[in-house]
Amino acid sequence: MAFAFETALKQLPEELAGALTSRLTQPFTGYLSAEDVQALEQDSGLSGHDLLLAMLPLAASFSQAPVSHFEVGAIARGRNGDLYFGANLELAGEALFHSVHAEQSAISHAWLSGETGLTEIVVNASPCGHCRQFMNELNSADELVIVLPGQDNGALHHYLPYAFGPKDLGVEVGLMAASGQALQLQDADALVQAALEQARLSYAPYSHSPAAVALACRDGQVFVGRYAENAAFNPSLPPMQMALAAMARHRVGFDQIQRAVLVEKADGQISQVNAATAALAAISPVTLEVNRAS
Repeated sequence: MAFAFETALKQLPEELAGALTSRLTQPFTGYLSAEDVQALEQDSGLSGHDLLLAMLPLAASFSQAPVSHFEVGAIARGRNGDLYFGANLELAGEALFHSVHAEQSAISHAWLSGETGLTEIVVNASPCGHCRQFMNELNSADELVIVLPGQDNGALHHYLPYAFGPKDLGVEVGLMAASGQALQLQDADALVQAALEQARLSYAPYSHSPAAVALACRDGQVFVGRYAENAAFNPSLPPMQMALAAMARHRVGFDQIQRAVLVEKADGQISQVNAATAALAAISPVTLEVNRAS
């Protein structure tokens, strides 16, 4: 276990820490199946939201916050009961808009894992306006419940009244709903194809500019991120940041990146090249490979 994980376990109730230590596969990358959750409830004596709230230090242990030094953990529950952990990610020395919020990390974790909807988000601090707007893009936003320590559970729209969202711009299919982009790229390179597959699954209903990133590490692992757009534009999550957040959840150092590939639509209204290049340059000397699909 990583040191941060061991420290987090010490903050948990003894029965829960013991159950996690004996049951979790190592290394723990922030995913628990519905069956895992049921077993933890039986072993720890905690259930429902009490269990998820107790595990927030574990989610926060994935945080990388060299600027704020404020670690935030979030847990998203999928429709079938699976749990997806996330934490905030900041890039040292870089502009703050490169940051990934914990809620964004947990949501992207679920989305990359194939989830098509969420029922609740558990966070160790009240969601900021940026995250409330990002969550409002979800296809399940109307039913989404926010769970916070020491507070009554409330619907997302309690925290974001009079919200502006996809339907205000004529978009009926929200983030995490089934989607597909008919992108084509004649390149047999496996990493390019991995990025292309994710670009096809990206969510860009406003700019119509699907994009994705694939990062290859020295040990053979590949981490991907796809573009997640937002009706308010600024809370959109770029594909590079999503891929870096995935690496952080796997506790893989950014110095392990060997190749970085971006695939985006050739005639898209916007480009991710400059943003992805800047984020990558902050953490790695690797040059971004750019591919444009038709």
